[in-house]
Amino acid sequence: MKSLTLLSPCGILGYGFPDASFAYGLSQKPDAIVVDAGSTDAGPHKLGAKTAIVSRMAAKKDLQRIILGGWSLKVPVIIGSAGGSGGESHVRWTMDIIEEILAEHTSCTPKIAIIWADIPNQAILDSLSKGKVQPLDASSLPLDEQILKQTTGVVAQMGLEPILDVLEAKADIIVCGRAYDPAPFAAVGVFHGFDLALSYHLGKVLECGALCCNPGTTKDCMLGTLYEDCFEVYPCDPKRTCTPVSVAAHTFYEKDHPYLLHGPGIAMDLSCCTFTTVAKNRVRVQGSKIEATKVYQIKLEGARKVAYRTIVVAGVRDPLLIDRIDEVQELVRQSVQEQYKELDALSYTINFLNYGKDGVMGSLEPEKQAGHELGVVFEVLAASQDLADALCASVRSTFMHYGYEGRKSTAGNLAFPFAPSDIPFGAVYEFSVYHLMDVDDPRVFFPWQWWKKEARYAQIG
Repeated sequence: MKSLTLLSPCGILGYGFPDASFAYGLSQKPDAIVVDAGSTDAGPHKLGAKTAIVSRMAAKKDLQRIILGGWSLKVPVIIGSAGGSGGESHVRWTMDIIEEILAEHTSCTPKIAIIWADIPNQAILDSLSKGKVQPLDASSLPLDEQILKQTTGVVAQMGLEPILDVLEAKADIIVCGRAYDPAPFAAVGVFHGFDLALSYHLGKVLECGALCCNPGTTKDCMLGTLYEDCFEVYPCDPKRTCTPVSVAAHTFYEKDHPYLLHGPGIAMDLSCCTFTTVAKNRVRVQGSKIEATKVYQIKLEGARKVAYRTIVVAGVRDPLLIDRIDEVQELVRQSVQEQYKELDALSYTINFLNYGKDGVMGSLEPEKQAGHELGVVFEVLAASQDLADALCASVRSTFMHYGYEGRKSTAGNLAFPFAPSDIPFGAVYEFSVYHLMDVDDPRVFFPWQWWKKEARYAQIG
């Protein structure tokens, strides 16, 4: 029976994976090693600041094992959303690490291709003028030329089509800019003639590593095998278990609909899928369906700097203060505003997060009873770091000595776990571009090129 096996080392490149699991994965002779390196889960900062989602040390540790493993089997290695956000700076950072690894292992001489995912502002404006750009959701900012100028760079999620071209060119390593998470996995399946729906569905399960297992984790390896009418997934670590429920649950992970999944140019319908145990730790999936959308759309992502942040972490143990925490914090806020009345109160923001009361859910918290102690995080957002620092210091000193009704001690209201207590965070970013753009050609905005050994790339940051 015709089959194709993919090895997913981990959920995000740099998260790490056990040597024993990876060795087992290689022993199964996979046809490709595919790893996702990106996410917007942590918000817009990494994209806006052009910094990586993991440390350079962590990325190199994973990349070295993956590259050498792929080279030993003579199978392609595909990296999706390089550097975390998949912009030019993130791709160049990844290539700098790969270049260093190859310099240390001179017998490894792969052909490397890069697929870029950066979208020129003018292309977006042209599409915008034709009504071919729309917000992804109600929270997206209205998009115009001014917003684009404030944005540090826009990337788009590529589908599988550009990756198919590079596989056809027989690259050994493919470094993708921003990519729809399942696309690098799906591209390998489709390239070898397997069903599009099954290939994309398998990519959806594998892109987070062993998160579809019990216990689930992004820090371990998974294998997936495509057949003509199904696919099967199984962990590389015998301590993990794949079950129909765990695989089905992960299928619908991070989706806004229980069984309809949308991607670049596709709409998947998983309502008729079956998940069946076929062997110890091995689950078979059948029934995946897919249709091409009437219009091929790519998701645009961009971020702009909006403020600077300073934070303080403190503890509150006095039950009198805990009972009146919201009232006291509002009085502290008003006191600082009075102290800096020459500043427009709308030009900065003072926030309090009370962990142990409603720090996670805020006003949606159904359990109103606070605990015997609170962890309080207060932050100040302002137009400059100096201003955020100054205002936050005032918030901290005011709060620390604020004389609320019933207080018996004058030694201070807050316990600080760190010194210095005030932590300058740096620039704060927001998603300024979070839109869908119609395209006539799914490849046109994702050009690829061969990497040459003599090329030099700068690190991000």
